[in-house]
Amino acid sequence: MDIQNLVYIPLIFGLYIFTKHLLHKLQNLPPTPLLSLPFIGHLHLLKKPIYRSLARISARYGPVVLLQFGSRRVLVVSSPSAAEECLSKNDVVFANRPRLLAGKHFGNNYTSLAWCSYGDHWRNLRKISSIEILSTHRLQMLQGIRADEVRSTVRALNRASGERKLVDMKSVFFELTMNVMMRMIAGKRYYGENIEEAEEVRRFRQIVTDTLRLGTSSMADFLPVLRWLGVGGFEKGLVELQRKRDAFMQELVQERKRSCGGAGEGKTKTMIEMLLELQEKEPEYYTDAIIRSLMLVMLIAGTDTSAGTMEWALSLLLNNPHVLKKARTEIDERIGHSRLVEEADIGELPYLRCIINETLRMYPAGPTLIPHESSDQCTVGGYRVPAGTMLLVNAWAIHNDPKNWDNPAEFKPERFELLEGSRDGFKLMPFGAGRRGCPGEGLAQRMVGLGLGSLIQCFDWERANHQLVDMTEGVGLSMPRAMPLMAFCRSRPVAADLLSRI
Repeated sequence: MDIQNLVYIPLIFGLYIFTKHLLHKLQNLPPTPLLSLPFIGHLHLLKKPIYRSLARISARYGPVVLLQFGSRRVLVVSSPSAAEECLSKNDVVFANRPRLLAGKHFGNNYTSLAWCSYGDHWRNLRKISSIEILSTHRLQMLQGIRADEVRSTVRALNRASGERKLVDMKSVFFELTMNVMMRMIAGKRYYGENIEEAEEVRRFRQIVTDTLRLGTSSMADFLPVLRWLGVGGFEKGLVELQRKRDAFMQELVQERKRSCGGAGEGKTKTMIEMLLELQEKEPEYYTDAIIRSLMLVMLIAGTDTSAGTMEWALSLLLNNPHVLKKARTEIDERIGHSRLVEEADIGELPYLRCIINETLRMYPAGPTLIPHESSDQCTVGGYRVPAGTMLLVNAWAIHNDPKNWDNPAEFKPERFELLEGSRDGFKLMPFGAGRRGCPGEGLAQRMVGLGLGSLIQCFDWERANHQLVDMTEGVGLSMPRAMPLMAFCRSRPVAADLLSRI
């Protein structure tokens, strides 16, 4: 190529960028960063963790920003008013899910509760989950499982306290929530004491590990050419993992079918048993595939998120001993030491609830919520948003914005005392909002409150050393800590009698 012609390349590229930006404005689309590169769009602006990158972009261009992630148009909102427009005023428009690879494979070709499009099938699944599986009545019936697993955790920590060893709290909280969910689903536990069927346990643990590793979005979701070329083998990994997940869950379903006797008189039904009863009445709808899908959604959505919230909460308490002391005093005065904290007590422990809300504000388990997608053209912030636009609600940015919260980087549970449990509009939404809000919020609040309250009641906690706990965030959909929380626990002398009876 003639050297003189090379000078025209940046000129042509600049003209391309300018023309595209002008057309963008003429169409009344939301603000967008000027430099959108061919093929990859704005992907070059993103660094992990994504929610922080998106927050920086929004700080420059405004709370309603339109980005181009490869082949996908993505609307990012990061203010309470914009979130309310999307999840309240335009709730039905944004009730769909984008067709990502995780939804295709983990979501049974976009038919699971988490990934299916808005419509009759979704309404049926939502009704099942809200009324049959996660209703207040059902959760009340299964509270004995949660209480039993918390007692088991307290026993294990009591033994560890006598050995004066650092405890890996990430593992403690994860195993607690996983045992709770699997006992609620299938009547089995896979971690801790009295574990049988070693091969089944090994398979289950590997499936869980692989799901948490692969259950994130892939560049192939935004750059289809990578999928066509099979770069990295990501999709093959999803296909194989889903085969294992389905096979494992089907074995649990078949095992329950073979038992024939159901839960038995006086015994609480597991979720699988309850769904199999519905299958007998409506076999054409409550297929084994639907049952497997619902159980997998419950399992994954209800474990890592709650465990992570408890881990963040204890990390914050260790760095703020005055808050830990205040929480302990509340429990001592209102519950005492004659019995362990119960779920029914959580409502009488307002400061504990403030701690949980403040933890969810600072470290939401879904920092950008699960993606939505517009089914029709709509208006957000006065801008036109085309149909088929993927929506990311940056809950982390909203929760940590000084416009919404005084000194947001400060751990201050007292900020929620005057709200009396209110979410204060869309300033706090760790479980999402609108039609696609998380149906498991009630279970999560019960599990986190019971688990955290019991550990505060029974043990004194110390950091691993004199330094503050490192609060760096790791990579993952549920906002994990970069490093597992390690801590010392010591049984409280005032709780000695209680611990001896657990």
